[in-house]
Amino acid sequence: MRRYRFVVDQARAAAECFGYHEMATPIFEFSEVFKRTLGDTSDIVTKEMYTFTDRGGETVTLRPEGTAGVARAFISGGLAQHLPLKYFYSGPMFRYERPQKGRLRQFHQTGIELLGVADPIGDVEIIATGVEFLRRIGAWERCYLEINSLGDAESRKAYRDVLVAYLSAHKDQLSKESLERLERNPMRILDSKDEGDRKIVADAPVYSDHLNEASRDFFQRVLAGLDALGIAYKINPRLVRGLDYYCHTCFEIISNDLGAQGTVMGGGRYDGLVGIMGGTETPGVGWASGVERCMMLLQQDPPARRPIALIPVGAAAERECLVLADQLRRLGLYAELGYSGNVGKRMKRANKLNARVAVILGDDELAKKVATLRDLDSGEQREIAMDALAQQLEAY
Repeated sequence: MRRYRFVVDQARAAAECFGYHEMATPIFEFSEVFKRTLGDTSDIVTKEMYTFTDRGGETVTLRPEGTAGVARAFISGGLAQHLPLKYFYSGPMFRYERPQKGRLRQFHQTGIELLGVADPIGDVEIIATGVEFLRRIGAWERCYLEINSLGDAESRKAYRDVLVAYLSAHKDQLSKESLERLERNPMRILDSKDEGDRKIVADAPVYSDHLNEASRDFFQRVLAGLDALGIAYKINPRLVRGLDYYCHTCFEIISNDLGAQGTVMGGGRYDGLVGIMGGTETPGVGWASGVERCMMLLQQDPPARRPIALIPVGAAAERECLVLADQLRRLGLYAELGYSGNVGKRMKRANKLNARVAVILGDDELAKKVATLRDLDSGEQREIAMDALAQQLEAY
């Protein structure tokens, strides 16, 4: 949990530096929210969603990702008049797939969404926020950014036509699943895991060859922004998103430290999403990152907060330590009061908790209105006046 909390806290802190405000969506939504946004032919909808009928006869789904819920909340909350909006979220997601390293059926994501900004600077800021997050957890130096452009709607149609023509010529070699996608969503075939499909896709036309001038200019402005920030990238012309509401920038941040499943963050622009969900056409761009995968990239456990151990000797000191512990906690300090045992037992517990300092209080100390303060790292021990004790302890 320390690793988990560290990753989420650093993602939140990075997002706050860029002006993102935290929000939360329900863990389950009406199934239509995801069927409409993820596409009926996607693996998530056809194979991975946890969908069930509730007592009222409604079909609901445990959320498999965060963006659709944010867009739904944007529409149902009537927030269009407050654009631009910058949201950060974190929490559990659910997909029925084979559990493997860094991938669980209940997993966790952090993510950000920027709504209402159509300019390429929005894409640059989104990526910069993700890079800053990975820097904060010490992982960016072991990751690399892959990026591509999907262009605008005109470019997408032009590429789709060329792709369908190419794939149709190889119909007899495509998998059954890809043949179904050829009619409804041919770009999903580019993501196929079938070995036969992958051989065909390897020679497919490249998306970037079919971008119009406006799309090329948009992409160049994104790359120029990354260059200005010193963020290295690799253009991957095979990196695509299958759904029509995605446009322009798509990217992934990948680590070689995680093996075959190396993507730690994925994102891009989705200007058509809010519109297909029934809202006013609203530009959007964002990313999501897997918390478990980021935890695997941590090179050491985040340090636990070290307590102040209070060691009473005798009944009178027990009561005094109880009051002292309460005072310290009100100051925001971490105070541990052993529940029972002699001085030796309580000191052993203090060492087990990796306490930074011990406050020993007995009848002699009470009579002199002092406490014995023992530094558990150096072994140094000294007496401190009770009225100065809290101030001394704040230094630890």
